[in-house]
Amino acid sequence: MKSVSTLNDIGAPVAEELSRFGPYMREQMRSKTALLDTVVRYIMKQQGKRVRPTLVFLSAGLCGPISDRSFVGASMVELLHTATLVHDDVVDQAEERRGMGSINAVWKNKIAVLVGDYLLSRGLLTAVHHQEFDYLNITSDAVRRMSEGELLQIQKSRQKTIDEETYFRIISDKTASLISTCCEIGAVSATNDPDARLAMREYGELVGLAFQIKDDILDYTSRSSILGKPVGNDLKDQKITLPLIRACAAAPRDEAKRMLGLVKGRKPSSKDIATVIDFVVRYDGIGSAQHKAEELVQQAIGYLASFPDSVYRKALTDFANFVVARTK
Repeated sequence: MKSVSTLNDIGAPVAEELSRFGPYMREQMRSKTALLDTVVRYIMKQQGKRVRPTLVFLSAGLCGPISDRSFVGASMVELLHTATLVHDDVVDQAEERRGMGSINAVWKNKIAVLVGDYLLSRGLLTAVHHQEFDYLNITSDAVRRMSEGELLQIQKSRQKTIDEETYFRIISDKTASLISTCCEIGAVSATNDPDARLAMREYGELVGLAFQIKDDILDYTSRSSILGKPVGNDLKDQKITLPLIRACAAAPRDEAKRMLGLVKGRKPSSKDIATVIDFVVRYDGIGSAQHKAEELVQQAIGYLASFPDSVYRKALTDFANFVVARTK
């Protein structure tokens, strides 16, 4: 079986840029308000694998030179992403973020909301300060889409069913919009070619869709020690995702209706969750969802074909394949 590149392998062509990005990002987040600066330093300790800045730099390298404009774009995306995580933890009443206490758990909701607002404003001001109005348009649209996607999911969570079209609309807005933004901003930072910009936007959108589908698959298949959350967490939260949607489409109507009732009728018990997971496995919901994710990844890779061979194109191809092969 062909080996899959790790995130470290994928980021290798932009390792030097990523090493400079940490201190650069810290400067963008700095505040003269002592409490805010304390929280910001805490957030920096929670930083993950820098996937989004990596995508900005790789997309820039694919389209032209990586420049100061690329750093501005990467910091905007990371500030936006971090702000949404802080706000998401408040909405979800989460107590942990990457093995540490969430901002709302440590400093309570009011401070967490204000810190998220601060990070969002810093991102927008970064664009204004550098007169990167294209970036402002791109990121503002991403914020709109993420908000609408979250609200649509909340609206649909009160209903008994969710169709596949609505599912894709939700994950497009909630997840794919930000990954698409990373790739488009990277392209814009390096070239004025509208075709390159469009290609990277579409690549990011498709990879983002595949990324979320794989996340939803892992909720059914991963051990909690690998994924960092209990298996069946989406079901516990009464979220209907693609594996269950596909299983319901393949199953007899009465059985599908009964499974949806277990998820949506009341708070599912551990026994209910185990029953639904078994149903999804029996009707190949996981395999069907995995096939769809792989199909989207191949479409995404197709958008890279117009660019010349380079370490950046290979890394972006490897990232797309990594998204559907990962186990966490």
